[in-house]
Amino acid sequence: MSSAAVTELKVLAVEDSTEAMNLIRNMLKEIGINQVYTATDGKQALDFLGECEDLIDVVIADWHMPRMTGLELLKQLRTVDPELPFLMITGAADFDSVVEAKANDVTGFIKKPYSAIELQKKLKVVARINAHRERIL
Repeated sequence: MSSAAVTELKVLAVEDSTEAMNLIRNMLKEIGINQVYTATDGKQALDFLGECEDLIDVVIADWHMPRMTGLELLKQLRTVDPELPFLMITGAADFDSVVEAKANDVTGFIKKPYSAIELQKKLKVVARINAHRERIL
């Protein structure tokens, strides 16, 4: 994957709202990303990653979800994969929440409402991180 290969990213989108999930999928399609897997909550995402982690380059998760929040998902994921890029979508980027997510190695935040351009900027960073990781390995 070249450093600018945002379109080659394989994304796991985790969102409990159908409307918000459709928005994410449409934005990813607009950016040129077609390999999108979905989960409706953190537990479903963890189950998917347990079976198919090698398929995913980045997790994009909503913060507030039933059964398991985005932060809980991040914490669980870091115990098994401290490296997988993780973008948190949140409408509440208050200081304490940001500090807690950063303490758990969140890769970046996407503050609601957001645009495809903002999402693409974050994914360009992820593509560079992944390209750098591949060179090291």
